[in-house]
Amino acid sequence: MSTRRTALKWTAALAAAAALPAPLAAFAADPVKVGFVYVGPVGEAGWTYAHDLGRRALEAAFPGQVKTTFIERVPEGADAERVIRSLAQDGHQIIFTTSFGYMDATLKVARQFPKVVFQHATGFKTAANMGTYDVRTYEGAYLAGVLAGKMSKSGNLGVVGSHPIPEVIRNINAYTIGARSVNPTATTRVIWVNSWFDPGKERQAALTLIAQGADVLMQNTDSPAVLQAAQEKGVYAFGWDSDMTAFGPKAQLAASEIDWGVWYKKVVGEVMAGTFDAKRQVWYGLKEGAIDLGHLAASLPADAKKLVAERRQGILDGKRPVFAGPLRNQAGKEVVAAGQELADKDKLAMNYYVEGVQGAVPGGK
Repeated sequence: MSTRRTALKWTAALAAAAALPAPLAAFAADPVKVGFVYVGPVGEAGWTYAHDLGRRALEAAFPGQVKTTFIERVPEGADAERVIRSLAQDGHQIIFTTSFGYMDATLKVARQFPKVVFQHATGFKTAANMGTYDVRTYEGAYLAGVLAGKMSKSGNLGVVGSHPIPEVIRNINAYTIGARSVNPTATTRVIWVNSWFDPGKERQAALTLIAQGADVLMQNTDSPAVLQAAQEKGVYAFGWDSDMTAFGPKAQLAASEIDWGVWYKKVVGEVMAGTFDAKRQVWYGLKEGAIDLGHLAASLPADAKKLVAERRQGILDGKRPVFAGPLRNQAGKEVVAAGQELADKDKLAMNYYVEGVQGAVPGGK
């Protein structure tokens, strides 16, 4: 199974540092060449689209100082290694590879080009000139869950899941925790499509969930098919990774939006200044401006908007973390004690559903 955007294990620190072999501040009048490798089409919504928005933000932040290149629809595997190596050979000084399945290919090419800076999205392997970066998407999923709990008439929620990996399970759990913080009897049903981007399967999964009684849907897939199905059937849904209002203006309650530009601008700015530490692993969230629940529907009642704002602030100031105890898994076993918060290492390895999620994790606990 292709797993794109999760770390099944991370090395000890999220911010370990190792200086670059050489700063790129000396690239003088020539723009710094920055390459991006995308797993899907740029399109108008979703994961790859969000990365491309970040690329464009990078260009806007450094007018005339950077020249970006992107290659889309690159399969994970041997072809990815060829594409990454081609960018390095073509003189790109910084290369971002934006899919978990690119990890080993990125590491192999990074070792062959020690003077190039490599950044890999969501992985866990590093080198002297290669680090990793990710976003705490579960924070956006939690806020979406708060809205779902507020707006659902039935208390029956649905999620279209991609692959049953910690990243996606984490988002499903956060969504359910958010919903049950508003409606303690809310439940979430999940249908797995085993793909990141398959509009046909995503649509069918959404329609099945709706037929089973779900009136608010979330997804961890890339196309707008779930939102389109919700629009067609008169239920609610959320944009995922980017705003998807255009695909379901009556259905979208809000969008969990990633801002990759926050990291892209930081990396390139520090590399150009010769101050960037390449080997670190970062996990950005609301606090850094890398994830948020935006584009709240104008039709939302004022108390729903106020509640989301309060919960958002609770995450920011640490008074209401998403995975706070007491927290129990689906079997009723306590996984986080009252007054405690789940550690990042345990979030990254999550392989169980929390109370309120129906069904079983494929291959999990």
